[in-house]
Amino acid sequence: MNFNFTKTPIGIFRLVGIIEGISYLSLLLIGMPLKYMAGIPQTVKLMGWIHGLLFIAYVIALIRVSMANKWSIMKIAIAFITSLLPAGTFILDKKLKQEEQTTT
Repeated sequence: MNFNFTKTPIGIFRLVGIIEGISYLSLLLIGMPLKYMAGIPQTVKLMGWIHGLLFIAYVIALIRVSMANKWSIMKIAIAFITSLLPAGTFILDKKLKQEEQTTT
């Protein structure tokens, strides 16, 4: 996977989305098992806090890219909903990369 992010609003949104997606999967696949299987609840607290901050950054980047590129409400809603699905931001990134390449 080639991660070549530009300094455009789409590139920044893609980068934030990838980082947010990694934090979400880490929370689900590392933090939760450590909490419930190993009895270490602190991992979820720390990873959840980090993921929460990254989710806020994702929403801010979404607002910025949607305003800069005049996205429709439907496209904004899809971008938001994909962030709620495990690995959703990675699927969205593929489509955004194609969009970014056609606009630059």
